[in-house]
Amino acid sequence: MFESLSADSTRDWAESGIACLTGRPDGPPLIPPGRAASVARAATTWIESATNGTVRLDGARLLSERAAFTGHRRAGAISAGGSCRLLPTADGWAAVSCARPDDPLLLGALVGADVGDDPWPAVTSWLAEHTGHDLLELAEPLGIAAGPITRVPATTPQPLIPRPVDGLLVVDFSSLWAGPLCSHILGLAGARVVKVETPARPDGARRGNADFYRLLHGGHESVVLDPGDDIQRRELSELVNAADIVIEASRPRALSGFGLDAEHFVASGGTWVSITAHGRDSFRIGFGDDIAASSGLVAHDTQGPVFVGDALADPLTGVTAAALALSEPADGSGILWDVSMSAVVSSTLAHDPHDSERMYRSSPSPDTTCHSLRGRWWVDAPSGTVALAEPKRREPVGEVAESGRDTSKVLSELGIR
Repeated sequence: MFESLSADSTRDWAESGIACLTGRPDGPPLIPPGRAASVARAATTWIESATNGTVRLDGARLLSERAAFTGHRRAGAISAGGSCRLLPTADGWAAVSCARPDDPLLLGALVGADVGDDPWPAVTSWLAEHTGHDLLELAEPLGIAAGPITRVPATTPQPLIPRPVDGLLVVDFSSLWAGPLCSHILGLAGARVVKVETPARPDGARRGNADFYRLLHGGHESVVLDPGDDIQRRELSELVNAADIVIEASRPRALSGFGLDAEHFVASGGTWVSITAHGRDSFRIGFGDDIAASSGLVAHDTQGPVFVGDALADPLTGVTAAALALSEPADGSGILWDVSMSAVVSSTLAHDPHDSERMYRSSPSPDTTCHSLRGRWWVDAPSGTVALAEPKRREPVGEVAESGRDTSKVLSELGIR
């Protein structure tokens, strides 16, 4: 944990905007368990100190920021974005995502049936007759983002010695939210950020909310290289060799297929930030909603578990990764940060065995609810009654580069092409 961790997690949740995104759509907001908002706030306090005040952000508010752009609201056992659901299994609950065009087909393979465009009825029936372990055994090899709700104690790496990144070259292979938030913060600290995509796999977030994408990518350069082409594969390798910091969200095997070697990069003194769903050694995939929920970050009412916020594992991991990237070993050597999104989430929860047990009871005791007064929601926190904040947006700054716009320019400036 960061040293400046708040003693009032309820207040931090209330001020984060997350409580307004947590609960049933026709019910009151809920205060989630754990200290994720406090951890995110402490991370940005550390970042502000490490950058001598250059980067001033409220990590708690970052957790709900996307919803301020998209208009997402709390939807109970359906994620705020609508692509993930909490469903009962034969021995508890599970989180299952259906976010990609091929996911209905994969979920059909899971349940052994043709589910058409709506997999949820068949998946719901299948889960009711199978355990969370059954789900994991099949979901992982099929590449399905799903898992049982469980709470496993975990720790995450802590920042080392703060170091300036002004003028350093960041090569960012990541997509969606966690990795781009990390590179965004490094960009605010003065780093030169080059976003790298391949022709076959552009960042899917480009198809999402344009203003939110601009918030995370404004002012960054865009390079597109095809690792299937021998010349471009060499250029990709040389671009990485020129970097000071690399951010990626791929399995090591996929990286080696691109001709990239994290260990060699670190041995040469670089910082490599690897962000994955469940760690570099795991083959499980995941997205922000199912990772957070399956790691145990769910709220409860008398009907069962509900999602906490909007894909909360993403921004929580992004701000944590940024703090790590802004630090280095005391001797200035290179380092590989293995940032597991599930471990980041799990480390914010108070690993009370009673909490683990209640996730498997049909009628768990509810989490802290909020009360309405004069048109606002309020909650009683240890430090006093607090009004619940709504998600709040920061205004995007800088131009978004079209995919591949800066390829020739960047490679020429670095002497690669």
